[in-house]
Amino acid sequence: MSGYFNILVMLLVALVSAGCLYGASRLIAVARRPLTSLPFLSGWEPSEHALSRYHARYYPLAILFLAFDVEMLFMYPWALVVADAGIGAVIEMFVFLGVLLAGVVWAWREGALRWT
Repeated sequence: MSGYFNILVMLLVALVSAGCLYGASRLIAVARRPLTSLPFLSGWEPSEHALSRYHARYYPLAILFLAFDVEMLFMYPWALVVADAGIGAVIEMFVFLGVLLAGVVWAWREGALRWT
């Protein structure tokens, strides 16, 4: 029963602390006037809705970024243990890089690397 009492005391302390902090913030808060502009884009009016769709040309670029990002995410820990793991780890990494290279080639074919 004493284990439950300790949990109850901890819960009570947490609730009282949260209540005191909330009450203190309400007492010392400075009354502010409502926002006249949106905080998005440093107060500028947005030109489109936040939930608008992205153009399809951004998807190949996102896949290219993910290919390079995921490659670096797995290459660093692999480089730390490759000497201990042996030739099997090298073969697995080349298979992994081949799959990522297929994604990069696809993005290149789709025109993600063109600047125009």
